[in-house]
Amino acid sequence: MNHEQIEQISKALADETRLRIFEEISARPQMTCGEIVSLRGVTPATVSHHLKVLHDAGLIECRKEGQRVYSRPVPETIGKYAAALTKMAGAKSLAVKT
Repeated sequence: MNHEQIEQISKALADETRLRIFEEISARPQMTCGEIVSLRGVTPATVSHHLKVLHDAGLIECRKEGQRVYSRPVPETIGKYAAALTKMAGAKSLAVKT
């Protein structure tokens, strides 16, 4: 995972509403935009914007079926993100020790 991807994911998760939406999606196999709107109490347009940011960061995948859009988490992205942050922290820790 490159620095740009790490930054994009960090920015996506830094927003409190997006983080909560990501948590809700991650707690289920998939969710529709309508389900997210009802849980979060935000407008469909706002949810749509947040889903686009999460999708662009690779944190969720969206699938359209008729008029519904289903979102599901992409756990592999979080795994790679965590590994990249761990590597960054480890590299800095080693640099400080020497």
